[in-house]
Amino acid sequence: MLNRFWGSPQAKSAVAGDVGAGLVEPPALQQPWLVAKLIIVLSVGLCLFQLYGAGIQPMSLFYQRSIHLAFIMMIAFLMFPAFGRHKERGISGALIDTAFFIAAIVSGFYITLNLDAIFARAGFWTQTDIAVGVLAVVTLLEASRRVVGLGITIIGLVFILYALAGPRGTLPWLGEWLPGILSHRGYNVERLVAQLYLGQEGIFGLPLGVAATYVFIFVLFGAVLEVTGAGKFFIDLAYAATGRKRGGPAKAAVLASCGMGSITGSAIANVATTGPFTIPLMKRLGYKPSQAAGVEAAASTGGQITPPLMGAGAFLIAEYTGIPYIEIVMVSIYPAFLYFLTVYLFVHIIAIKQGMKGLPASELPSVPKVMREGWHFLAPLALLIWLLVMGLSPMRVGFYAILAILAVTGVRFVVDIAMARRHGSTPAARLADYGGSLGIARNTTSKLIEACEVGVRSALTVSLACAVGGIIVGVIGLTGLGLKFSSLMMSFSQGNIVLALLLVLIASLVIGFGLPVTASYIVLIILVGPAMSAEFGIPLLIVHLVVFWYSQDSNVTPPIALAAFAASAIAGSKPVETSFQAWKFAKGLYIIPLFMVFNPEIIIGGPVPLVIWNGVVALVALVAFVAVLEGYLFERIGLIERGILTAAGIGCLWPSIPAEIVSVIAIVAILGRNYVTARQTGALLEV
Repeated sequence: MLNRFWGSPQAKSAVAGDVGAGLVEPPALQQPWLVAKLIIVLSVGLCLFQLYGAGIQPMSLFYQRSIHLAFIMMIAFLMFPAFGRHKERGISGALIDTAFFIAAIVSGFYITLNLDAIFARAGFWTQTDIAVGVLAVVTLLEASRRVVGLGITIIGLVFILYALAGPRGTLPWLGEWLPGILSHRGYNVERLVAQLYLGQEGIFGLPLGVAATYVFIFVLFGAVLEVTGAGKFFIDLAYAATGRKRGGPAKAAVLASCGMGSITGSAIANVATTGPFTIPLMKRLGYKPSQAAGVEAAASTGGQITPPLMGAGAFLIAEYTGIPYIEIVMVSIYPAFLYFLTVYLFVHIIAIKQGMKGLPASELPSVPKVMREGWHFLAPLALLIWLLVMGLSPMRVGFYAILAILAVTGVRFVVDIAMARRHGSTPAARLADYGGSLGIARNTTSKLIEACEVGVRSALTVSLACAVGGIIVGVIGLTGLGLKFSSLMMSFSQGNIVLALLLVLIASLVIGFGLPVTASYIVLIILVGPAMSAEFGIPLLIVHLVVFWYSQDSNVTPPIALAAFAASAIAGSKPVETSFQAWKFAKGLYIIPLFMVFNPEIIIGGPVPLVIWNGVVALVALVAFVAVLEGYLFERIGLIERGILTAAGIGCLWPSIPAEIVSVIAIVAILGRNYVTARQTGALLEV
């Protein structure tokens, strides 16, 4: 059954990707032949450039970032026409796209070709410098509008206008409308362009630097895995492990999304990859369409907090904090496990409540068979982890991991031909099945080109969002908005850490209306990070992890739940109803960061007994919260018991060992009683 699906048109369209508002895109109009070939050439060229910089000769900051952004913008204007991907370009559209394509070349390569001269006249910019800088900002905002969505363009414009407002700015009249705490001196166009384009704190700042180095190489790694069949392997393995259990397809969705998310790092791409298979089977088993889509959205969102990629988050956190990347990956494993455990418990409880069964064994693959056919996908992942532990830079690790995929795929192919006699064939006949030497070369080239296209398509959103994030960060640094926002946060929260966290959560949701996750994290950490660390004494790493986790909520939180909307399009369910289901299943996204803050030992470490205790407390409390929300675990839970579980769950958050002990005892006692009762009545069912 799985093989039938993966050979179907639905499977081939399932990985179409995500655009704009984040929905799974319908078929776009076919690109003109010349444009399609140019996209391929530029995509392959960008990938070769990135591989050269990652594994052969590292480049200086401005060379790496400016060339990367130039390629990204050129490809964006080719892939995403001015009037949308589902309309004909026409003469006017072609002229507009050509103009912006040229602007991308000029603004992207101007710094590369004139870098020494620009450094020599630092502070004494020419009119050409300023004109090209303005062109770069306009070109970037237009590219982000086409690829990421109108929201991020509007937010970028708002910050630019904010910088120009003020008595000494280009727009002094606008400054009169700013409230006192947000007012500033104002800056002219020349000073703003120098900050955004000609310096290291704007467009070519840290966010784009991370996207142009670590993120791209790991996205390309995931793309190579995907086109060589890793998606099928992870889904097959998940179904082989859980398919026969109650709610099997939903549990498989959780495990498959964890596996795919660890290499794609994108919630919406995760939905598009696994959703077309998992959602129909969940519906067939008895899940409501909104439930099936909600499970997929919540599980796919977990992919962005799952090591090693973490949707670019781990690299950004490493750069902002100075903490080694491998340490961030290691401390993120247990929180990610807790998140997927909560989603898994939700789908298990729903399956029990609705009397669902698993899939027949005849429709499922076996674990040995799946491992025999896909073992080579685990080898590059193991190598990647080993090299990171050995201390190699993430860029170099990504480079070697890509080479490892190609090597083990080749070995797998050779072994397949060599073992042909065991399957009643001959090596020559098996080779002929692949189309002979010429067919193999043609197929290999096609797969590599496809990997480049998939990788670049996935990187477009991240790179452009990070570049616009650089505009926002540059304006915040220029105007001192970060310090003002910290003062506002302290004023509203009155020094209460719970209120402060609630404000961060609300801010992340509001910012998430217009920004993708990566850009949302960048803006939030610049605005609220200093106050949370300095004023509330929260450890720096935990501040970044909390903000990063809360930045994910735009994927599953109404009214703008991008991953949920993508899943609803596959399930045929109502988007808003689906988003509420996803919001419920993703409750770990809101609760686990609280454990990081009030029980920091699970992240920053400490005495081994204390670390283990806090890990157990978090685990027990999350099980209690899931049981409260569903009113069920092994059997139904009464209102009084749910009230006690709620109080005990909150008690587990209290930074006091006695309070935690009492709370854990209460939870274990109630859930233990629930287990015993279920066993006596025969209601106890397998997980």
